[in-house]
Amino acid sequence: MSTGKTALVTGYTGESGKALVKELVQNTEFKKIILVGRRKVDFTEDGYKQKTEQREIDFDKIDEYAEAFRGADVHFCCLGTTRGKAGAEGFRRVDYDYVVGAARLAKQEGCEHFHLVSSQGANENSYLLYPQVKGQSEAALSKMGFLRLSIYRPAMLMVDRTEHRLFEGIARSIIKHTVQRIAPEWITTPIEVLARAMCYNSFITGRPSVEILDNHAIFRLAEQKPNATADGTKRADEL
Repeated sequence: MSTGKTALVTGYTGESGKALVKELVQNTEFKKIILVGRRKVDFTEDGYKQKTEQREIDFDKIDEYAEAFRGADVHFCCLGTTRGKAGAEGFRRVDYDYVVGAARLAKQEGCEHFHLVSSQGANENSYLLYPQVKGQSEAALSKMGFLRLSIYRPAMLMVDRTEHRLFEGIARSIIKHTVQRIAPEWITTPIEVLARAMCYNSFITGRPSVEILDNHAIFRLAEQKPNATADGTKRADEL
């Protein structure tokens, strides 16, 4: 029997966000998917049109858009950029200010389970900007008191990006044809695996209220069936 959850996704135009939305649209356990972002996307597929609702906001004035975060049981945060693309200040604004702001409003509007796509090596005490900011975001969210907070630390995301990054593309190609075949969980995370893990984890019971999931844990979650308990068995009400 469907639980009829309503999901909300921030960062849905990025690669991880697009893969996640596709997974959510296909999952019958979700009755509605709210997409919050700077701009609307013209979806042509029927499934997207039927299940999604897009809400436009200005993340720099996020506190003025509390209503955009209303009505969701589960929030998936896929917000993120790079220092190379946005500069140091822009990177911190997106990966800390926007993320923390979205989480604060999600909590305020009654969201029970918040999912955050972070990064392998996140550490608020790091001297390096990228892991430091990721770690600071994790720490801030951990203090908000969500009923459940799931933090994902994937390795290198394997995806054919719409945005062309030459050296990153070369690295991915080499890894795809070597390391990924030998040890797929070592330093890579296929984007579909991350999306499936996040989706499935919304229905698995018996997990900690705050959990940090490394790459191996992400792969294990993606292999579980929805409506399972933490040990992979079905819930009592599903037997």
